[in-house]
Amino acid sequence: MREMDERFGRFIDSLKCGVMIVDLHTDEARMNAAASEMLRLGPRQLPFRIVQERLGFDLLAKLRDGQPVQLLLGSQRCEVTSISFDDNWLAFLFKERSPEQTVTKSVEHLEQANEDLQLILDSSLDDILITSGDGIVLSVSQSFANSYRIPPEDLVGKSVLDLEKDHIFQPSVTRKVMETKTRHVLLQTTMDEKKMLVKGVPVFGEDGEIRRIVSYSHDVTELLELRAHLADMQEEMSRVRWELEKLRSRDREMCDILIASDAIKQLTESISRIAKHDVPVLLLGESGVGKSAFAKFVHRQSERNSGPFIEVNCGAIPEHLIESELFGYEPGAFTGAAKSGKVGLIELAHDGTLFLDEVGELPLALQVKFLKVLEDKQFRKVGGTKSVWSNFRLVCATNRDMSQMVHEGKFREDLYYRLNTVEMMIPPLRERPADIMELAMHFLHQMYLRHGLDREFGQGVMHQFLSYHCPGNIRELEHVVERAVVLSSGQFIELADLPLSIRSVEAVSPPAADRLSLPEMLAAYEKRILQDARQKCSTTTEMAAYLGVSQPTIVRKLQKYF
Repeated sequence: MREMDERFGRFIDSLKCGVMIVDLHTDEARMNAAASEMLRLGPRQLPFRIVQERLGFDLLAKLRDGQPVQLLLGSQRCEVTSISFDDNWLAFLFKERSPEQTVTKSVEHLEQANEDLQLILDSSLDDILITSGDGIVLSVSQSFANSYRIPPEDLVGKSVLDLEKDHIFQPSVTRKVMETKTRHVLLQTTMDEKKMLVKGVPVFGEDGEIRRIVSYSHDVTELLELRAHLADMQEEMSRVRWELEKLRSRDREMCDILIASDAIKQLTESISRIAKHDVPVLLLGESGVGKSAFAKFVHRQSERNSGPFIEVNCGAIPEHLIESELFGYEPGAFTGAAKSGKVGLIELAHDGTLFLDEVGELPLALQVKFLKVLEDKQFRKVGGTKSVWSNFRLVCATNRDMSQMVHEGKFREDLYYRLNTVEMMIPPLRERPADIMELAMHFLHQMYLRHGLDREFGQGVMHQFLSYHCPGNIRELEHVVERAVVLSSGQFIELADLPLSIRSVEAVSPPAADRLSLPEMLAAYEKRILQDARQKCSTTTEMAAYLGVSQPTIVRKLQKYF
């Protein structure tokens, strides 16, 4: 047995690798010369406990899974493997690694680490660029290469300063980090004008110097374009709001209403106050004074201005059709009715304004039904059984004497008082000469836009307009101007281009215009017209009939000028 032990000792001593046999039962460790030299333990037979104490670590713990491990024994690196014979015997094999093997293994580890890093970079959704502390590109993610339209191999090894000069990206966040040694976030532009939001982060070594710089990029081109689009939309909305407010608040020209005279200015101011309250409005005035324009003005100044404006000319619809037009009808309600039925104008005016022009022409038989609509805001279509709800604001207009019609039994008194909650009288054009000049110039410009004929009023034409009583009011004046523009052969409209009814009127001589303002000139015209009427009439009633105005108007004018 002893001879066998000696042979076994000679055998393991002949091995070039280190061998250590451990008897776990007795805690005795025996090693060959190579193992003793590698472990620098001196004696070749020691308690295993002493061996572990001198090594400075638990050898069994490091080899617990049975796989070879790399250990640094002194200045030498060894590969250690454990072999278990049974529950009591354990062998350790120590194989010294040459410098070449160590370098090769280190290179393999580095290559594997680099490959793992690239896999991590490419799996990221961010565009990542990693450089050295002095800005040399070490690694890039594939998404970075795709975003900046340049292959990874053309980036690695390059300086970010050179890439910035070549306009691969501008500005360089890595350069900013190198200059300040702090994090930076900036907006970067690529070669193809894309906008990238870039964040640069420095990585410091133990010496406090920058070892690496990592930058993360995100394409924000579409986001910036959307923000610019939203900014443009907000600017446009602000402009539109300003324009709408300007249109609503202007006191010069509103809803086709030109304001020059004090009478119209006061009327529009009154309507502006009344329009905000949801009450019926009755507009009175001669034909052609602009009742439709004032009705639209009421609508636009009211809280219902975003709703529909439905205009109905009661005098233009045949009496046998007006009921079905106003209230609508169900399918098959009468012979000739549409199969799908029809929505009435009252229903269409829901949440808006219903304007009944020439309301005095509303048939007496229909007035009862319409009164019910005003009271309940409900009605039934022709041939229908279900009630229809319509919440509308009512504006009416007429050139007739409604109180006289009530007295004669031609208009229901109860309906008249419902319509007459607020009554507004629109003065005729002859009572506001300041508006004649304003309107004439306005229509002259409109005719230029309509017919392409650039015309001016010749000498005496405007004086003739001011002398004319204009029974057709604004409508007549518009037609007169259009006729003159079309018939005139030169740049100036002469008296000969005006209708005979206007030319035949004796014109009042104009006052001297030296240093007179327009209101002063108009006042002088009005005063001379009144003087002419006083010479021809003996009473204010005759003067009112002669000039076509009311007697109180004459009294007021005489008090003003005489």
